[in-house]
Amino acid sequence: QVQLVESGGGLVQPGGSLRLSCAASGSIFSIYAMGWYRQAPGKQRELVATITSGGRTNYADSVKGRFTISRDNAKNTVYLQMNSLKPEDTAVYYCNAVGIYYSGSSFDYWGQGTLVTVSS
Repeated sequence: QVQLVESGGGLVQPGGSLRLSCAASGSIFSIYAMGWYRQAPGKQRELVATITSGGRTNYADSVKGRFTISRDNAKNTVYLQMNSLKPEDTAVYYCNAVGIYYSGSSFDYWGQGTLVTVSS
């Protein structure tokens, strides 16, 4: 089992910033990739940003230049720095981790989600 604990969501005004964190714990041998996805009301879940253990990143076009994903491999933690937030960034943000247990089997887990609301 893998536990993903997210934090950092909340209410922010347009143009403001927030930083999300997601810490993974459990019988984890290695996490290949961690990422953030979001789901706005009435919409499908979409990719925001991902990062591999080697530091390769991938961003949705809608957040490029505003959001920065980073990770601390030693702490199995991923961060999402969100700047210049817009009302359309309002969504529940979900953390995802893909990796391998010590047993050798793979895992793909999701966090419980944290709400980000951008509104004046």
